[in-house]
Amino acid sequence: MSKLVGVLAFLTLTLPFLAHSFSPDHPTDRRVLVLLDDLAVKSSHSLFFKSLQSRGFELDFKLADDPNISLQRYALYSYDALILFSPSVDRFGGSIDLAAILDFVDSGHDLIIAADTNASDLIRQIAVECGVDFDEDPAAMVIDHTSYAVSDTEGDHTVIASDDFIKSDVILGSEKIEAPVLFQGIGHTVNSENSLVLKVLSASLSAYSANPKSKLSNPPSLTGSAISLVSVVQARNNARVLISGSLSLFSDRFFRSKVQKAGSSKKHEKSANEQFLTELSKWVFHERGHLKAVNVKHHRVGEADEPAIYRINDDLEYSVEIYEWRGQRWEPYVADDVQVQFYMMSPYVLKTLSTDQKLNFLFVCQGRYFTEFRVPDVYGVFQFKVEYKRLGYTSLSLSKQIPVRPFKHNEYERFIPAAYPYYGAAFSMMTGFFVFTAVHLYNK
Repeated sequence: MSKLVGVLAFLTLTLPFLAHSFSPDHPTDRRVLVLLDDLAVKSSHSLFFKSLQSRGFELDFKLADDPNISLQRYALYSYDALILFSPSVDRFGGSIDLAAILDFVDSGHDLIIAADTNASDLIRQIAVECGVDFDEDPAAMVIDHTSYAVSDTEGDHTVIASDDFIKSDVILGSEKIEAPVLFQGIGHTVNSENSLVLKVLSASLSAYSANPKSKLSNPPSLTGSAISLVSVVQARNNARVLISGSLSLFSDRFFRSKVQKAGSSKKHEKSANEQFLTELSKWVFHERGHLKAVNVKHHRVGEADEPAIYRINDDLEYSVEIYEWRGQRWEPYVADDVQVQFYMMSPYVLKTLSTDQKLNFLFVCQGRYFTEFRVPDVYGVFQFKVEYKRLGYTSLSLSKQIPVRPFKHNEYERFIPAAYPYYGAAFSMMTGFFVFTAVHLYNK
């Protein structure tokens, strides 16, 4: 009997955590619409598509001008993400247009755009709305006479071997990319004041954007590391967008190509295109870097229940659990920079949350953050606020409102030590008055 009770107690403690850890509730996009200029792209870029399908994505291939395509049906989105491998399309078929794609992203869905030298005004306009400006010259390509990919034919140095990656493990994964990435296409710029857009793959200092078939009559408008080859956007609603100036970047030919960067004696048997795009697509489709917060709690120290109101100078405890989606399951997110504000018009208290990072009896870190502080000596309506924004991670915005009241009339201290001098002065005055009266009345 005692063994049965022990087993039931063990299951009672473990099942909630197991259900949470392996919950089917996940943020990963599964239904993906792929719009193509030509169905031949499906075979010429098959390795990229197979890498997505091997991770459980359902790809629906359509021609970009198909009159029957639609992102919505009965006011509900039929897809979780959209891939535009149709750089030359002037007008989408069906009900898809610029406004429909922007609404798709505004609704929290993800987008991949691959442009090319024949990029249409429509594709350029979508990129502009996402915070990226392609070179205005329709014949321009990114040229680099220093960091080009060495080949048997000298060529015009438009096939670039770039290894200037963003330094972020959450975006490109923790495994180091050894080989360069092959790129051939058009460059773009991002607004340095726009914190939502990040350059993931940049051109070298010797690169410039120009027409490779004509001589330069004027200095090129885009030069050096200001040229971005691949950029990503994370919107305020946590939707993610990948923008590339090259459709060939995703091709099987570039995936399988050997690469040697000019000026380097090292020849790589395979370019880093496959590794780069696989890791980057994991980030774009929320397989990495997606956070969620659960079990937000606050209560007085020594109590367990959440009160409806606090009193000034109460000691309270605040806690929250933060998890990160890792492609297959939610795992505890561990950091030392999560902060909570006790806020009314402005922060009265700002505390960095602690995490003990202790393992439970299943040897799994719980991801719990907590802190203790004293309610300020100000009454009103306060908020617990957590605003967590870090490079590559989805932002967390938590708020919980709670009123704070002053002391009741019978809750104040009757004798305050700081007032003892005043108490002494009052009693000494009374004593002196009685002594003076007695002396005055009874002394001749």
